[in-house]
Amino acid sequence: MITDEGIVGWGEPVIEGKAATVATCVDELMEYLLGKDPLRIEDHWNTMYRSGFYRGGPILMSSIAGIDQALWDIKGKYLNAPIHQLLGGACRDSIKIYSWIGGDRPEDVGKAAQNAAQLGFKAVKMNATEEMQYLDSYEKIDQTLARVESIRKATDKYFGIGIDFHGRVTKTMAKILAKELEVYRPMFIEEPVLAENNYALKEISSQTSIPIATGERMFSRWDFKDLLSAGYVDIIQPDLSHAGGITECKKIAGMAEAYDISLAPHCPLGPIALAACLQLDATCYNAVIQEQSLGIHYNKENDLLDYVKDRKVFEYKDGYLKIPQKPGLGIEINEDYVRERAKLGHNWKNPVWRHKDGSVAEW
Repeated sequence: MITDEGIVGWGEPVIEGKAATVATCVDELMEYLLGKDPLRIEDHWNTMYRSGFYRGGPILMSSIAGIDQALWDIKGKYLNAPIHQLLGGACRDSIKIYSWIGGDRPEDVGKAAQNAAQLGFKAVKMNATEEMQYLDSYEKIDQTLARVESIRKATDKYFGIGIDFHGRVTKTMAKILAKELEVYRPMFIEEPVLAENNYALKEISSQTSIPIATGERMFSRWDFKDLLSAGYVDIIQPDLSHAGGITECKKIAGMAEAYDISLAPHCPLGPIALAACLQLDATCYNAVIQEQSLGIHYNKENDLLDYVKDRKVFEYKDGYLKIPQKPGLGIEINEDYVRERAKLGHNWKNPVWRHKDGSVAEW
């Protein structure tokens, strides 16, 4: 996004696997914004959200998110201040981060965790399981337990282990896993059931003392409202490129704080999304840890650092990442590289898995 004064604002609107659909939605929303004052972010957000009869959902909210990020980037650059200064100022200088280990079918996660620890990380996250049916075998339970045990043995008893169920696990199997995993003292279990089955968190939380995290597939404060008031989640994980951007996620974080619930923004994406998360983390007292995609297994051809001019902006130390202090999002995008990658296009699709009986499995 560029203003008539030549200020460039960057945003990262995307839904993994539906990038072209989001791009079309962004084009439609931008028809309203052309010629308007970019500093009126709250008004623009409400107009994009409320002026349509149909609202919410991953496509629309991701489109609004990317535009919102770009508007905040513009405002920060216009006022010569990082976004966190415009949101009330920072309450922290850095935030703990974790490293992804293991892929869709996690292997040798113990060694991967050891490598992450040697690089300075204090925590990792892994996919817990492969595909699971509604009622699956204890063999798969044991395989998950063995993976987590290998991480614990390869690191130390206080090393953070996030275990992502990825929505692959039904309520029936999640209850078993949550109880059995307790002995390894994980940092959290993530998305033990799909967001549409959040009602099941009541029963799952009664089986375990492990903190429960969820929220990457929830897209607005209205989606989070019932989850927060129910009281069966400990950590929320809104994605700043999916859940309405900085404007909306700041409000979601404030709602969570009122319920004594932590914030750990979801971010397996690029540098703009990460920068937006860090600007928000700086201002949210309940922010506890930040996901980031350095070296993530989904990035096969390039990495998020390839898109920024100053690679040191995301340089971490002792498991912590400093909040960027330059104006706007605090990063400078390598536009030449963006244009080069744009020529190749983006048509990433997640795998389509099937169970042995031929039925489609949750990825």
